[in-house]
Amino acid sequence: MSSRNIIVLTLFLLLVFLPFFSSVSALSETDGAVIEGHNVVSNEVSQEKSAEHIETGHIDPVTPVLLWLIVILLGAKVGGEIFERIKQPPVLGELIAGVLIGNFYYLTGIDIFQPIASDLYIDIISRIGVIILLFEVGLESSLEDMMKVGWKSFWVATVGVIAPFVLGYFVSLYFFPEKNTNVHIFIGATLCATSVGITARVFKDLGKISSKEAQIVLGAAVIDDVMGLVILSIVSGIIISGSISLLSVSYITLKAVLFLAVGILAGIKVAPLITKQASKMKVDGLKIVLALSIAFLFSYVASKIGLAPIVGAFAAGLILEEVYFEGFKDAQKLDEIIKPISSFLVPVFFVLMGIQVKLETFTNVKILGVAAGITIAAFVGKQVCGFVTGKGVNRLCIGISMVPRGEVGLIFAAIGKQLGVVNDAVFSAVVIMVIVTTLITPPLIKFSLSREK
Repeated sequence: MSSRNIIVLTLFLLLVFLPFFSSVSALSETDGAVIEGHNVVSNEVSQEKSAEHIETGHIDPVTPVLLWLIVILLGAKVGGEIFERIKQPPVLGELIAGVLIGNFYYLTGIDIFQPIASDLYIDIISRIGVIILLFEVGLESSLEDMMKVGWKSFWVATVGVIAPFVLGYFVSLYFFPEKNTNVHIFIGATLCATSVGITARVFKDLGKISSKEAQIVLGAAVIDDVMGLVILSIVSGIIISGSISLLSVSYITLKAVLFLAVGILAGIKVAPLITKQASKMKVDGLKIVLALSIAFLFSYVASKIGLAPIVGAFAAGLILEEVYFEGFKDAQKLDEIIKPISSFLVPVFFVLMGIQVKLETFTNVKILGVAAGITIAAFVGKQVCGFVTGKGVNRLCIGISMVPRGEVGLIFAAIGKQLGVVNDAVFSAVVIMVIVTTLITPPLIKFSLSREK
């Protein structure tokens, strides 16, 4: 299907559903999600009203959720398709689709999509999507790879976490001197982690996936993920506890490291025993149920001890190796079984992140400065990585390859918003940083590699 046909199809779907959107918007207002401009009434009121509707038989509370899922999933796939055709990551299309949906009233004056941003059920679905996403990331990594990456990858990851954090902290301090230290710490933390899925794809397309640069970067990515999650746990713990001290930071760090270490070691011992017994069962679909149950259990335990659930999901992915499921009747690989579920749930998260971007915040010159400042900090901070690799490699290429933030930066920002430390303006600036760093990386990698010739 051509891009023109995609656009025509999208417009047709919007025209078909427009009357329904208007009616659902009205129902949503009586459902407690009254919105004036961009100010949303709390979800508690929405839930109370929904209960009243159930009692009186007026409306099933799931009805608007179904419609919002249609809007989100169609928008995600159309946006992803367009960006795929211009050789950009589909996740950017999902983000942009969310920005357009979330700012439809601001751009057109038509108030039809406003309730999506405050819908409790959509929010829950998106949070489950993030857990599935980090579980997938864990499945794609392996403990064996982490042990093989060598010191170059370790130092690339370490410097690539510290430098952007420090730069992000001081950029925030410059623009928001009146803000609490927690704000500066969290903005710095959003710049730490790297999403190298885009980088890996570029290396593969260029036939450079076996190069020294690619191996160093991909090895560093695994360590980077672990470091990023530990930092997220530390920063979240500081904000929740309300205190910054060597003792509290040490305690949170120890808790995160112990959870990952104990969880992974225990999982390696226990997972084979569980899967061996489960493989004797005849029921269909047991492999996916067992895998997700382990992921959700680890996420639950992580949450109960004060860590982000995604830390547990990542750990669960690390311990589940394909060899554990060899005796199952389902011949499909675990990541292949997870894919349809993630294709449904994960885009909800990315579109919802885009929906929460408020374009009107960029009418403020200061916020534009913040977006530019953290984007520059994100880029420059990762360039330092190249200086610790030694001779014999393309340092510029390694630095550029660590630049894209992708889904990891968005997860950090989303958690910051949930904790109340990141407002709409700062959140929007972080999303812009994620989009820009993801867009500029592929052409810059090609340029850096071309300089070798």
